[in-house]
Amino acid sequence: MSTGEIYLLGAIAGVTIFIGLPVGRIRGMSKGVAAFINAAAAGVLVFLLVETTEHAFAPVEHALEEVTLESGGTWGDFVLKASLFTLALGVGLLGLVYYERWMNDRRARSAASTQSAGSGAAAAEGLDSSRGLRGMTDAHHLAFLIAVGIGLHNFAEGLAIGQSAASDEISFAVLLVIGFAVHNATEGFGIVAPMAAEDERPRWAYLGLLGLIAGGPTFLGTVIGQSFVDETVNIVFLALAAGSILYVIVQLLNVALKLGHREMLMWGLFVGLLFGLGTELVLVAAGL
Repeated sequence: MSTGEIYLLGAIAGVTIFIGLPVGRIRGMSKGVAAFINAAAAGVLVFLLVETTEHAFAPVEHALEEVTLESGGTWGDFVLKASLFTLALGVGLLGLVYYERWMNDRRARSAASTQSAGSGAAAAEGLDSSRGLRGMTDAHHLAFLIAVGIGLHNFAEGLAIGQSAASDEISFAVLLVIGFAVHNATEGFGIVAPMAAEDERPRWAYLGLLGLIAGGPTFLGTVIGQSFVDETVNIVFLALAAGSILYVIVQLLNVALKLGHREMLMWGLFVGLLFGLGTELVLVAAGL
């Protein structure tokens, strides 16, 4: 696969995040539809989590087999790969957990500052101070922080795409692109959700900025990932992506549960899993 084709894969995986952003300008979406979309995305990601973890952990298993069965490896090599896998998986998952905590604490402090400002002119001044960057409203600022968090894990996804394609694992790279593309399309809903309750619709330019912040790192990660073809680096990149995917699955299911409509939740998971399995069969039939 050429460098240009690898870059194209990364661009495709990242650009789909713009699909969900216009929803921020729509009012009155059905909760059932929203629950189904979130659950379907989670279903695709469950399949992708299994595939990604399998590819990330395979070198660790092989290193152990070399020591115990083939007598051709070293315990040091096994411990190194197992440690890298564990560390990267933890960073991918827990890093976003602590980012979410920081984001919630920041929002709580902002609300407390506004509340303590009093009434009248003082309250207005406090409200202005809580608007964050360039006078953004509280909801706009929260959407911005969510986009940053999604961008961080999308960067790890891009690294996994670039590394897999550069290692000639074309079928897995294509599978990652399809899975991440579907996943990113649904992430747009999560970004604009805080602004959905506002009377004023967000501007198209602002939605575009959020899309670049959240989706751009996928392409950037692909560019960087394809430059390094190394088994240990591949373990780190894929484990980071696996941890991030697991985090997003939990968040999507949490949103779907809060929306109710448990039947739609299960249908969404079922459809998402079938889509992931179907994608795998298409790749096999195509000889990739």
